[in-house]
Amino acid sequence: MTIEETRDKHEKDLLALPNVIGTGIGQKRQFGKVVGRIVITIFVQVKVPEFALSPADIIPKMLDVYETDVVETGGVWALRS
Repeated sequence: MTIEETRDKHEKDLLALPNVIGTGIGQKRQFGKVVGRIVITIFVQVKVPEFALSPADIIPKMLDVYETDVVETGGVWALRS
């Protein structure tokens, strides 16, 4: 299964988690620097430490065989044209 198919397979469940606002595919970042691995990116409004979440609300570190990366975006709003 490709990374795109894996993201699509899990997207509905990920978007049902509190604070999750989107998904994508991109390069893994650590401490603000790209480390070169392609991952499934999960965008959240605010990054919350795992200990503050219930086990059911923790984003998995892997989806099938692909690593995930949680990225804080802040609020996202649609703009009128």
